[in-house]
Amino acid sequence: MTALFGPIGAIERAQALREAGASGVFTFEGPHDVFTPLTLASTVGGLDLMTNVAIAFPRNPIHLAHQAVDHQLLSGGRFTLGLGTQIRTQIEKRYGSDFDKPVARMRELVGALRAIFATWTTGERLNFQGEYYRHTLMTPTFVPRAAFTPPPIYVGALGPLLTRMTAEVADGLLVMPFGSKRFLNEVTLPNVDKGLAVGGRTREDFAVVPEIIVSVADQDPDHVAARRLLAFYGSTPAYRPVLDVHGWGDLQPELHTLSKQGRWEDMGRLIEDDMLHTIAACGTASEVAAHIRDRVEGVSDRVCLYQPGPIAVDSLSEIIDALDH
Repeated sequence: MTALFGPIGAIERAQALREAGASGVFTFEGPHDVFTPLTLASTVGGLDLMTNVAIAFPRNPIHLAHQAVDHQLLSGGRFTLGLGTQIRTQIEKRYGSDFDKPVARMRELVGALRAIFATWTTGERLNFQGEYYRHTLMTPTFVPRAAFTPPPIYVGALGPLLTRMTAEVADGLLVMPFGSKRFLNEVTLPNVDKGLAVGGRTREDFAVVPEIIVSVADQDPDHVAARRLLAFYGSTPAYRPVLDVHGWGDLQPELHTLSKQGRWEDMGRLIEDDMLHTIAACGTASEVAAHIRDRVEGVSDRVCLYQPGPIAVDSLSEIIDALDH
């Protein structure tokens, strides 16, 4: 799967990506609404659709449920609702919402969605009463009229507690793009197994979908955009564990200080080649594909390609072809 960046040109981009061999498209919570491009892409047909991710806490479960079901219907059952917590500063200062106890809050939100879906599909009385969400009324006027299968719910997670909770109660884990093969195998997957054990499930019951930052050399020979993106992620304390695994943890506070000063270009220059090629898949199409294949082998047969900026469709087609062979 690969990204749609906004509503303008979304249909044409989705058509081109389908023709290039992409199995689906996803959106992220950036400068545009996360659902609108997928609404447009659903008109193309033949593509899986995913929010990767929709920021959960500013949204009410009823709103999310309606958006998820509508896209499930529009796509013919090919929609996945991917949810994320974001970080405290963004939730409280940008969205003006609450962030306390994010793991417990996300667990409850997933439970609320499942209760709403069950009411809409079975007719059972809606009676979800939690600490953060309460839904006890659902009259026939507000029940979707078309039959549908509830879409899977995936959660993006990095930290151990959220990863375990996701493996316990959700349908899949969206692995954060700021990561590495070593972090995935030494930190993420052991926590997935712990969560699955608590939930009484196995890996066969659960999807792990890595997202990998991709930079193509013929468009950006020095991978400047990818370095800036890594610097942005690396400046955030929540992502320091990834750096720590590789002995790069001391870079995080340095990047954080520069971010406070708005020195974004200087931050990018601090991302050296070994870090770049560990966290991102960079180079020719075959080199990008080799990195991706090595990173996800034995973990997943699906991967999301995160582009610092839109990669030319021809280049994406070459990467997809290389992955298929």
